[in-house]
Amino acid sequence: MAKIILITGASRGFGKIWAKALLERGDKVAATARKLDDLADLVAQYGDAVLPIQLDVNDRAACFEAVNKATEYFGRIDVLINNAGFGLFGAIEETTEQQARAQMETNFFGLLWVTQAVVPIMRAQQSGHIIQVSSFLGLVTLPVLGLYNASKYAVNGLSETLATEVKSFGIHVSLIEPNGFSTDWSGASAFQTEPNEVYAPIKKAFADGATPDTWGKPEATAAAVLQLIDSPNPPLHFLLGKIAYPGVKQVYADRLAEFEEWKDVSVDAHGH
Repeated sequence: MAKIILITGASRGFGKIWAKALLERGDKVAATARKLDDLADLVAQYGDAVLPIQLDVNDRAACFEAVNKATEYFGRIDVLINNAGFGLFGAIEETTEQQARAQMETNFFGLLWVTQAVVPIMRAQQSGHIIQVSSFLGLVTLPVLGLYNASKYAVNGLSETLATEVKSFGIHVSLIEPNGFSTDWSGASAFQTEPNEVYAPIKKAFADGATPDTWGKPEATAAAVLQLIDSPNPPLHFLLGKIAYPGVKQVYADRLAEFEEWKDVSVDAHGH
């Protein structure tokens, strides 16, 4: 049976790749983008199997309208893929208030609004799968991506909580946590802070640490995402790419060791 999938940020990158993979195998997709023209190729190729929806996820009312439109058109929503977002590059000190708020508005609040809109639909169905496109930077951090890291940590905290709240309604929640991939996330879609030269050495070390092998091939993720969608018992945390796992494993090992080192002090602070 064909699945009905709502994908935000389907104009390019992961969103476009996954939408095509789903449509190619016979699923139906409600695809959102800021500009409908960016979805014209999907409509031309897949016709009525695609519902193009213009959406700025920063507009909460529009998020609810988009979810309702998709539900009315297809009759239900089996899977939500919350993919809309962008990267902000720069040191925390360099970041303006407007840049910080914009990063959180799209990456966190936009995801929250679409999630809030879809939960009642899936709850009424007593089934559904909410897939939040986070990052392995929601589990660990890298320099010069402070606000992006923070937005993804927020997404992870929200989604872990959501999973416990909606499980009894038959709704699964998964966090897709990719390492770096060669999408335009770090290119045309990215925003940069105004540089302060004191951070130049840190930025250079960060840039020099990347090799061509660091960046995964976006097209290679499609099969993994289809497998995630088809799983009867999908994971809450789903790493994508070969860099993410060893990176997260090392950070968590170091974190546990630090907790252990300070354990006695921490316990004494309880006061009993």
